[in-house]
Amino acid sequence: MTRWMRWLPIWIGLWCALSFAPAWASDAGLHPVPALTARVMDETGTLSAADLHQLESQLAELETTRGSQIVVLMVSTTQPEDIAAFAQRVGDSWKIGRKDVGDGLLIVVAKEDRRMRIEVAKALEGAIPDLAAKQVIERSLKPAFRAGDYAGGLRQAISQLDALIQGEHLPPPDTTSLSAQTVSGWDLIVLLIVLALFGTVICSVMSLLFAKLLGPQPTSLLSGGVMSGLGWLFTTSIMGSAALFVLGWWLSRFFVNHLPQSSARSGTHASSSPAVATWTSDHSSHDSGFSFSSGGGGDFGGGGASDSW
Repeated sequence: MTRWMRWLPIWIGLWCALSFAPAWASDAGLHPVPALTARVMDETGTLSAADLHQLESQLAELETTRGSQIVVLMVSTTQPEDIAAFAQRVGDSWKIGRKDVGDGLLIVVAKEDRRMRIEVAKALEGAIPDLAAKQVIERSLKPAFRAGDYAGGLRQAISQLDALIQGEHLPPPDTTSLSAQTVSGWDLIVLLIVLALFGTVICSVMSLLFAKLLGPQPTSLLSGGVMSGLGWLFTTSIMGSAALFVLGWWLSRFFVNHLPQSSARSGTHASSSPAVATWTSDHSSHDSGFSFSSGGGGDFGGGGASDSW
């Protein structure tokens, strides 16, 4: 019995390896799905900076007016995988489109393969059925790509897709979603006032804890740094962070100067050993990444069209 128990981990490892070997083999050598960082992603270096800017602006305008989201991905090749299967993997990974609507669309161009694909999320399959996607390819992408005008073909295709999406009865775009992470105007002022009041408490506590241990000047700098960090975390405003740094520094200096001499001066010694308090703070991560990065958008069920040029 003991001998079998010794061999049990080895048998389990072999069974896992044999079970998952087909999946590993099927994914080996496939073009990896890149991280979504922009509305237009060109891994081939075909599009100029001006082309990228113009296409980004066009797609951003469509997203603002329609709510739907379109992403363009240019790769050299999808081999050994067919472009339809590759586009499906990308769509499943990125999940573009509004979370509660699922109105995303993906244009994939494999330049060396001379293949293109329009992958449509399920919520847009009524507005852009397979036949309509095929017509966009035939009328816009294919002629322009054959002439070497990739940017022009993409612009025309996006305009046609925009017109098709306009005819679909989709929920209106949320005009506040694109700026929800940015605090401005009176909201920023109110938030800074709240942080300043909260920071007064923080600076007083830090002065009590660290004035004797570190000295007045390091304690003031530390307090200012903490205040500045909180300001950036909640407002993402450089001016607000700078103002809170100065406020934190001044408050700490004020509290240190008004503390009892036995605890405020680093050069004098109290009759008892100083107590050192430690604590941990849990900050939620601040994501300032792309507004429609992966996270519950469109469900790509294979709708769309592919072709070559």
